[in-house]
Amino acid sequence: MLVFCVPLTHLCARVFYHHLRNELWKLFGKKRTYIGFGAFVVVQNAILLLIRFTHVHNDIARLLEGNGYLADEYVSALTVAVLMLMPQIILLMPLYAALVGGDLVAKEAEDGTLRMILSRPISRARLLFAKWSSGVIFSIVLVGVLGATAVCFARVWFPWRGMFVSLPGTGVFSLHTVGEGLRLYAASHIFLAVNASVITSLAFMFGCFNMKPAAATILALSFMFVNLVLEAMPFFERFHEWLIVYHFRAWLLVYAQPMPWDRISGSLCILLAFNVTAFLIGVAAFQARDIKS
Repeated sequence: MLVFCVPLTHLCARVFYHHLRNELWKLFGKKRTYIGFGAFVVVQNAILLLIRFTHVHNDIARLLEGNGYLADEYVSALTVAVLMLMPQIILLMPLYAALVGGDLVAKEAEDGTLRMILSRPISRARLLFAKWSSGVIFSIVLVGVLGATAVCFARVWFPWRGMFVSLPGTGVFSLHTVGEGLRLYAASHIFLAVNASVITSLAFMFGCFNMKPAAATILALSFMFVNLVLEAMPFFERFHEWLIVYHFRAWLLVYAQPMPWDRISGSLCILLAFNVTAFLIGVAAFQARDIKS
């Protein structure tokens, strides 16, 4: 029996690999998939020019010198790259992650291609798992491109030196060598990829219900906006740990000294659980839909 199960498992893995590959071809074959990448390039260069040719880099230097550090050693490409990420993580990344997540199922249902797919001997759960996996991979690629382009563009205007990170409201004020800063920068993008996958999964979940792709995207963004509003209200401070955006900030804590591993690991577990929960709710909703009639 064991000898029979091993080849069967290998066959299932190969079938899923080919299915996932086809989903990735479809996803990255759409022009709208690349809107986010283009927007990141434009916005990053605009922010970089503002930092370089306004008083922002002088403000950073004064902050460092006011705390007894040499500004020339830490006003660098890594410092500016982290600074550039802030507005993009808050505004742009959720938008483009939700846009792709809302399209994964709802767009094919709207176009009628799901009828043809489901007429073949494939379970709905496996179909959704392949689509959801392609969305997670897109989230990882999106964040990877965001981080890589930020460093590359910042390096054009600023030297390759130590990293300085100051994040008011989080208690983060730290300085790192080039090697340590680059490692922390890469590690923070692992958590950013989890954040992006949560937004993609949320839009994917809404897309599994009977609604248009735009509606799934808007609902996912509305959920994020409500979380941001509630977090900004002082009367809801005691409920911050119940808000998803509170756990999104785990990527910022990577730069803290010492690093609060208990807070980071707790937030990571919650985000991963949210990912799985959104997928399971989407599967349950999609199983109840009548697609082939």
